[in-house]
Amino acid sequence: MNDPQDPHDPYETTETHLERLLGRALNSFDLPDSIVERLGTALAHSSALHSSHHSASLHRTTHRHTYLLADGSALSLWELAHNAGRDGTEQFELYAEESEARLAASRLPTGPLHGWTAERSDGRVLDEDDDLELLSALLARPIPAQPRMYVPDNSADHARRVLRRAENADRPGERTARRLRLAFAHHITQAFGRHCPVEGGRDAGFTLYEHQFLLLDGSEVSLWEVEHTATPDGRHMCEVYEDEHTARGAMESRSRVR
Repeated sequence: MNDPQDPHDPYETTETHLERLLGRALNSFDLPDSIVERLGTALAHSSALHSSHHSASLHRTTHRHTYLLADGSALSLWELAHNAGRDGTEQFELYAEESEARLAASRLPTGPLHGWTAERSDGRVLDEDDDLELLSALLARPIPAQPRMYVPDNSADHARRVLRRAENADRPGERTARRLRLAFAHHITQAFGRHCPVEGGRDAGFTLYEHQFLLLDGSEVSLWEVEHTATPDGRHMCEVYEDEHTARGAMESRSRVR
């Protein structure tokens, strides 16, 4: 029942297997507490390769780990392994839903970060001095109209986790958190994604997501999540805002393009 691609002991116990997965995952703290508690009753497990992508610069795999629990039910974790970190070492992330793992995989860079070029409307190729102009134009670009395909999928807990990982001091407060406890469906849209040079001569990634929630009273609430690596040490950081304008302004202020 073990994963044949995993080099670890094929006869390791389910408890050891879980400890290893949770211990190496960068985001294990983000798993819902209820799921972690249920996993504590796991009796057996099975792992399988779900998807794989390999290119010259990126290696990415997704595994599905399924656990048989003491009450007779089954529970799955989705593990994303990739080498998209700063030093190219393999990193691991765990998700309770396949859709979350797929979204995380879509956020990984798909090609080289250096040497990209863009062309102005007058035909002149942009250089590094034009990076700020290009970034500002992209930030101001409206989001294409898309149908809102709400999915009932533990949406109140999803909202709680989005708010919990926000590090900005001006993140949405308790009033918004209380409203989102009534969420029963949600939809995630990527509104922006770009890498560009920042202060210090390195590249930083900026991604903007809209988390749209449908509440029990029929109203809709959006959270705008900014993910970026424009931090002093290049680490990944999440910020959450209540409106798109503020989120885009935060991205622009963080860019500090050379």
